[in-house]
Amino acid sequence: MTSEPYTLHYAPDNASLVIRLALEELDVPYRTHLVDRSIKAQRAPEHLALHPGGLIPVLETPQGPIFETGAILLWLADQHGRLAPAPTAAGRADMLKWLFYLSNTLHATLRVFFYPSAYAGSDHQDQRRLQDRTRSHILRHLAVLDTHWPARETPSILDLYLAPMLRWLQLYPRDINHDWFDLSAFPALHRMTMMLEPRASVQAAQAAEGLGPTPFTAPQAPHPPEGSAL
Repeated sequence: MTSEPYTLHYAPDNASLVIRLALEELDVPYRTHLVDRSIKAQRAPEHLALHPGGLIPVLETPQGPIFETGAILLWLADQHGRLAPAPTAAGRADMLKWLFYLSNTLHATLRVFFYPSAYAGSDHQDQRRLQDRTRSHILRHLAVLDTHWPARETPSILDLYLAPMLRWLQLYPRDINHDWFDLSAFPALHRMTMMLEPRASVQAAQAAEGLGPTPFTAPQAPHPPEGSAL
């Protein structure tokens, strides 16, 4: 294994942020490779060879490339024995159900909200109607999570996955009013983001992706040193 066993294919303030946070928490060396969304590099043949769906992130590992945010998180946690219960440990089943809830339910719903044209077509009124319906689903999912989210002194892969999604709900899409979402209405989730923000992993991500000083509790539009969030 080389001194830098991983290469994270990323774009600023995209789902790759979740993986960057995990790598930083694990304190393992890694390289980054910018996938420049401004020129649709995620659709380039070299990226499609790593992720046939043309999405971000991809993590190149000694075992080959891995995609799907939840899969990468789980693989990293198992590989390094941190951030999640081991396969035979108490709490493993509980972690898995919430990891899949984040991936299959909340994250999937956010994609509909952020990219309505992919689901409703080109008509702007249809897109707005879809977003209006999707808001209620998002709020319901967050209420479920808030009810069951435990307070932790150090993060798990669940915290690292959810916190960026809470950030994005306050910022994206950029052309809509975000008053509908109030993080403080979800006290357990709000408490989790406050636990994360002072951590070295978050500070490293702030610098690398231009996220600002309070990326989860009071996020600002990113100003990354390279690449584009959109």
